[in-house]
Amino acid sequence: MTEFLNVDGGTIAYEVSGTAGPLVVVAHGMGDSREAYRFFTPALVEAGYRVAAVDLRGHGESSVGWASYTRTDLAGDLIALVKHLGGPAILVGHSIAGGAVTIAAAKAPDLVTALVELAPFTRKQQIRLGDFRVAGYRRGATHLMGTTILGSTRQWAKYLDAAYPGPKPADWDTRMAQITAMLEEPGRMKVLQAMGKISPADAGEQLGNVTCPVLVVQGTLDPDWASPQAEGEAILADLRTGLGRLEMIEGAG
Repeated sequence: MTEFLNVDGGTIAYEVSGTAGPLVVVAHGMGDSREAYRFFTPALVEAGYRVAAVDLRGHGESSVGWASYTRTDLAGDLIALVKHLGGPAILVGHSIAGGAVTIAAAKAPDLVTALVELAPFTRKQQIRLGDFRVAGYRRGATHLMGTTILGSTRQWAKYLDAAYPGPKPADWDTRMAQITAMLEEPGRMKVLQAMGKISPADAGEQLGNVTCPVLVVQGTLDPDWASPQAEGEAILADLRTGLGRLEMIEGAG
């Protein structure tokens, strides 16, 4: 059942599964919704966790029309939700939300016990011409730029196809239709376009301030980087010694 939390600037939608156990808050990437965790949440509940799946501002059932969509803004929303639900919590963030959970942990260490960052954009990115020699990166970057520049749901669908280089989920066609329908709602594609242009530098600046354990998960075929492993290792290098661990998932995006 969808619940709503009013924060400064708008309303955040979320859904809680499980009634007991440690709290885990899961946050999706841009252009998606909390349905990104539709398979993950039941497994966590079965393992004994209470899980709050959140729609980022401007996504899913959360409101649009926010003043800005930085990772720092998203972190503030996550902190507010953890407080509301009676944290502390483990925070799981994908892509842009990977940067957001980093900032949340740095700013509210009493509310965050651990981080899981899934293919996170958590550092300032440097695009090198040589990266475009990698076919997967070239394909993903082309469709991502097409989405942010043109506001095209067709380009976003092609990007997501590249982001899932292996077998697709069984409900892939249904899920893609849901994502397209969401992005066609008033204002939501504008949110995706805005997020696609925002630098992760604010998250990178906070990596050294994180005090809890951090698990970074990267897929070896993720089209967002010419070398996903190098990006993961760079994140760990910016954390305090001994806090971070990197897991590479072979054949995943």
